[in-house]
Amino acid sequence: MGITGLHHITIVASNAQRTIDFYTQALGLRLVKLTVNFDAPESYHLYFGDETGRPGTAVTFFEWPDAPRGAPGIGGTHHFALRAPTYDALLKWKRRLTDLGIAVNGPLDRHYFTSIYLNDPDGAIVEIATDGPGWSIDESPDALGLAYREPPATMIVRNRDEARIAATTWPEPVPAITAEMALSAGMHHITAIGTDIARTDAFLSGILGLRRVKMTSNFDDPESAHWYWGVGDGAPGTIITYFERKAGREPRVRMGAGQTHHYAFAVPNEDAQLEFREKLLRAGLRVSPVMDRVYFKSIYTNDPDGHIVELATEGPGFAVDEPVEELGAHLMLPPWLEARRNTITARLKPVKLPTEVYWHSPRQQSG
Repeated sequence: MGITGLHHITIVASNAQRTIDFYTQALGLRLVKLTVNFDAPESYHLYFGDETGRPGTAVTFFEWPDAPRGAPGIGGTHHFALRAPTYDALLKWKRRLTDLGIAVNGPLDRHYFTSIYLNDPDGAIVEIATDGPGWSIDESPDALGLAYREPPATMIVRNRDEARIAATTWPEPVPAITAEMALSAGMHHITAIGTDIARTDAFLSGILGLRRVKMTSNFDDPESAHWYWGVGDGAPGTIITYFERKAGREPRVRMGAGQTHHYAFAVPNEDAQLEFREKLLRAGLRVSPVMDRVYFKSIYTNDPDGHIVELATEGPGFAVDEPVEELGAHLMLPPWLEARRNTITARLKPVKLPTEVYWHSPRQQSG
C-alpha cells in the first residue's frame, strides 16, 4: 500500500477574498471548504478543487493577511501545474486569461506535454499542462527513467521563437469556461527545487517508493538537471518533479505570499500512513505524529533540502461535515474549535463567496 498520487498543495495567500475570486472566477475551480488553519485559527484555510475536492484536485491556501511577497528557491516549490485535457483547451485558456488581463507565457513545448504559465494574485506560478503525449515519447514504458534523455534541440529552438509563441492562441474570445476545458481533473504535477538530484531520488524513490519516470535537463536551463517521479507509469496527477540548483548560486526559498508552505502525497488509508511513518523514522528523518485534519489524517516530514512534505489519507473527504451541494458555502470548524467560533469569526474578515461554479450549480451567497 504505497502512495497513490498527489493529494494537495498548500500555498500562502495574503488576501482570502482575492484568492477566492481568482481561483473560482478566473480558473473555474470550486471552493470546496472554507475553514481556518487548524494550527493558527485566527486565519483562513481555503480549499479549491473539483466538485468534491478529490485528492489530487485540491489546491489550498493559508491566508497570512498582508504577508510580504515570498520568492522561490532551494527547499521550496517552483510551481504547480493543472491539467488541460487537450491542446485546444490550452489555447482556449490562453485566450480567456489574456482577455481577462492576466499575462500568459506560452504555449511552450515541454516534449512530454505542452504548457502555458501565469501568476496568481500573490505571484505563485501556475502552469496549465496537457496530459500528453506522455513519457513514452522517447523511451519505452518499461524503461522509463532509467537513462538520461537529452532535451530535443528542435524543441529548444521552438521555445525561443517568442513572436510565434505570443501569436499562438485561440482565435475567438472565450467568455465562459466550457466543459471541454474545465480544470476539474486537478493537478498535473508539482515542481520543487533541490540541491542534489541523486539525494532527492533516494528520498522519493528509496524511501517513499515513487517511480522515477524521467531524467532530463531543465528545458529553460539545460545545464541543470530536471527529474520526474510518479506512480505506476507516471500518470498526470501523480507527478512530482525537481529542478537541481546549486547551493551558493541559488538562494533558499523566502517564505511569504505566493510561496508553497507544503505539498502532500496521498496514501490510501491510516494503516499505510503508519507504515510510512515507521519507515521515515527508521531512515532517521523527522516525522510528525499523526495529525487529525478532519477531512484526512496527516503526517509531515521534510525532503533533503527542508521542504515540508505531507502524507495525507485519501479520506474521509470534504463531505464529512457538510453536504456535497453546500461544500464551501459555510465556515466550517473542527469539533475542538467550535466552542471558540464567536471569537474566531470576530477575527476573520468576512468574505463574499461565489454564487456559482463552472458546472453552473447554484451556490448559497454568504459573507
